Amino acid sequence: MWLSDEWKDYEILDTADGEKLERWGNFTCIRPDPQVIWSYRNAKEKWHRVSGKYIRSKKGGGNWEIYDEKMPQSWKINYKDLKFIVRPTGFKHTGLFPEQACNWDFAREKIAGANRPIKVLNLFGYTGGATVAALKAGAQVCHVDASKGMVAWAKDNVAANGLQEKPVRYIVDDAVKFVEREIRRGSFYEAVIMDPPSYGRGPKGEIWTLEDKIFDLVELCSRVLSDKPLFFIINSYTTGLAPNVLYNILMMTVGRRFSCKVEANEIGLPISDSPYVLPCGSTGRCVFL
Repeated sequence: MWLSDEWKDYEILDTADGEKLERWGNFTCIRPDPQVIWSYRNAKEKWHRVSGKYIRSKKGGGNWEIYDEKMPQSWKINYKDLKFIVRPTGFKHTGLFPEQACNWDFAREKIAGANRPIKVLNLFGYTGGATVAALKAGAQVCHVDASKGMVAWAKDNVAANGLQEKPVRYIVDDAVKFVEREIRRGSFYEAVIMDPPSYGRGPKGEIWTLEDKIFDLVELCSRVLSDKPLFFIINSYTTGLAPNVLYNILMMTVGRRFSCKVEANEIGLPISDSPYVLPCGSTGRCVFL
């Protein structure tokens, strides 16, 4: 398992009964997590001192209950030399997936060591964690997400790091349609980072699941790579997609077009003061030879 275990402003304090107790900087929150199917509590006393809790609704969605009047609408946390704005949202998230830090570190190392210009395509870019990391390492980045609000948040994260003058462009669009246009235009990238949702809607409102679309999606994105690619990262939170599924898909698509080393693994976050780790999905990576 690849762990994101170098956080100082974030930690999982405990997990139990379908929930995780997290610290985001100076504030603690309780959020649902489908992976937490056990009832054992390692730190019972910490559950009673929380800033806020996300409560699911039986009708779908949910809302936050805020217990600490000092908890702001948004605040900044740091990962190493990177800064991110977090805030409770109406769909449970806080605007950051801390487990992705292992992929940020991987991308930064590869970009910094390339000793050549690197263009990165960050698909399903969300609030820009990978965009910030790639810009910090010296890459040129194209950030793509279908949500205008998420792209605006990504711009704020880039600005929080003082990187707004770096070579970055933001695209509000369907990822597949954008990649198809880039291929037709002959616009290629040395690196692709993609973090597609488990469920989504197509450009005409049609519902799709990642299991049905992932192979075609990866095959398509393999065609937007330049003739001297650096790396390719795909992440999945879908429970049914084991690391070896990502490995097989990458080998059958990217690996058929380029000479590369493919790796895939679970990613996770350590649970503080315990021997346990919370699994947070799977990641597949290609490093080109």
